[in-house]
Parts: sequence; C-alpha cells; structure tokens
Amino acid sequence: MPAANDIRKGQVIKFNGEPHLVMETQHRTPGNLRAFVQIKMRNLRYGKALDQRFASTDTIEVLPTDRKTLEFSYADRGTYAFMDNDTFEQIELTETQLGDVKNYLAAGGKVDVLFVDERPLSVDVPAAVALKVIESADGVKGDTASNVQKPAKLETGLVVQVPLFIKEGEVIRVSTVDGSYLGRV
Repeated sequence: MPAANDIRKGQVIKFNGEPHLVMETQHRTPGNLRAFVQIKMRNLRYGKALDQRFASTDTIEVLPTDRKTLEFSYADRGTYAFMDNDTFEQIELTETQLGDVKNYLAAGGKVDVLFVDERPLSVDVPAAVALKVIESADGVKGDTASNVQKPAKLETGLVVQVPLFIKEGEVIRVSTVDGSYLGRV
C-alpha cells in the first residue's frame, strides 16, 4: 500500500471502511513538528466531505477504479437504467445513488460513471445539458422593460427560471452546476 505522501487528487482511498474520493492533498512541515499530509476527501456513498490529517509514513489503501461513459436509457419507479454502448450491458442505479444528477438526465444523454471494485458509486454529468420545456406560462406583452423571467418546467421535472420569450416545446441549455438557464439550443 502506498504512503500518505503518494496519494494524489482523483484517487479513491478506503478510509474507515468506506470509499472516499481525494479532492485535494497538501504536504505540510510545520516548524519543529513532524511532516503530515492534509487530505480533503468526499465519501462516495453519502457525499459528505471531510478533512483528514495523516502522518507522512501512514499507509493508505487505494481502491482500483474504472470510469465509463454510459448512455441514459430510461427511468422506472425510482430506478434509472444506463447502457454501455461498447458492450450493450445495462446498469441500474437508484435515485439515492444519483442525487441531484437525476434532474439533468434526458433519454440518450451521456454520463461518466465511476466504478470502484466493479460497483458504480458516482455519476458525473456534463457542465451543461439540453432539455425540453414541457410547461411554461405565456409572457405578458409589454413586460420587457427589464430582465423579467418566468418559471419553466423541463422534461425531467426540474423547474428553472427562463426569459419570457421561451415557449413550451423549445429545447434549452441548462447548467448542471447551479441549474440556471444558459440559452436556446
């Protein structure tokens, strides 16, 4: 097993029996004290972030990881199905495993799935996705003096604020970082 000095950003380590994604590492040598490694990591099962200090000589178990690009197929009763386009293998994930990512999944959309020990643990979506507006109120004529926005419901159930000129049936780009409207497609 590698020492704490050898741990790098992006690796998945086992800490307290749970897989954690390393987000940041810093090697510190304060004054007369012994050197240590400060690791900022996120629990892949629960999403909780934490800082942990390790001695430079501590050994840490690094878990084998694999990242695959999968295509979203369909959702059925809280279960979301993804397909690997190379092997045509189908993988199902639950709503709790996906978290907020489920608001940005449209049929045929591509996602990156992180596998640890052959089990899918986290799903990453692109920075922006194209989604169809299924419900939106009409804008009031003459109400264009300022940047007025209205709520619009998208095909995934997500509600975003859009400009008045957006109508039902249009496809818009939405940021997956903060859920904001970016423009028409």
